Amino acid sequence: MFPRPLGKLRPAVRGQTKRYNSKVKLGKGFTLEELKAAGIPAKLAPTIGIAVDHRRTNKSLESLQQNTNRLKGYMSKLVLFPRKAGKPKSGDSAAADLATATQLVGTVMPLKKKEKGALKMVTVTQDMKDFGAYAKLRVEQMNVRMVGARHKRAIEEAEKAKEKAARKK
Repeated sequence: MFPRPLGKLRPAVRGQTKRYNSKVKLGKGFTLEELKAAGIPAKLAPTIGIAVDHRRTNKSLESLQQNTNRLKGYMSKLVLFPRKAGKPKSGDSAAADLATATQLVGTVMPLKKKEKGALKMVTVTQDMKDFGAYAKLRVEQMNVRMVGARHKRAIEEAEKAKEKAARKK
């Protein structure tokens, strides 16, 4: 027996719907484009513990780069034993790496959870108590809504001012 990942390396993907797309989770398999960017042949990937999903597509450059870096990190840590002990091939690991290899237990390269920042306590001042947040929000919403009408009115007033200036001359 030799060390072999018990699971497969899976890509980091986002949930599909509006409700879950903020959550990053492990997907079904890497796209062919991600494998190509990492320099891994698509037929070799399943044999070295990488899940492949030919139906998945990349919609953003950020996710492509993230998963390509994930693949490159996996390949740098991978210890590939030769099929025949006496005849190592070009892609196999060095003898020193083979001697120190250990069996991986658990998820292959699990996703790291983001740490939330520590809360900072603030003393509440009188200005904070007097500030009307709801009223401020309503005023700002009205400003956004009325920007077109106010712009139109300003143009009309500028034209009237030009006409008055022209009449006085």
